[in-house]
Order: sequence, then C-alpha cells, then structure tokens
Amino acid sequence: MDIAQIQAYAYFFFTAFLVVVLYAYIFYLYRSQKKGERDWEKYGDIALNDEITDKPVEKRSKDEQKKQEA
Repeated sequence: MDIAQIQAYAYFFFTAFLVVVLYAYIFYLYRSQKKGERDWEKYGDIALNDEITDKPVEKRSKDEQKKQEA
C-alpha cells in the first residue's frame, strides 16, 4: 500500500464523514423548526433587512445580553 492509496482512502472517509455531519445538521435544523424552538425562515431576510433602523429578528433578554458582554 503506497501513499497515494492511503490518501485516496483518507479522502473518501473524510468526504463521507462530512456528508454525515451535513445531514445531521440539516436534520437538527429541520427538527428545531418543527418543534417551534426557532423559526429559521425569519433569518432568510437578514440580507435584505440589514439597515441600522430595521427591527431585529429576535428580541434579546437582559440575561443573554449580560452573557455576551462578559
């Protein structure tokens, strides 16, 4: 087994691993949307509504603001 064959196997398994991770992430997004935890469709308008005067996508609580400031 030479280095080219090892690289080919590594490339294949790494690609397969990334495909599994991608599908797991898509499933997570779909499931959280179905449960009502977060509405991901609202985030699609961020690129269109990016002015400083536009309203935020979600309201932030005081606790979340304190956590991000720390």
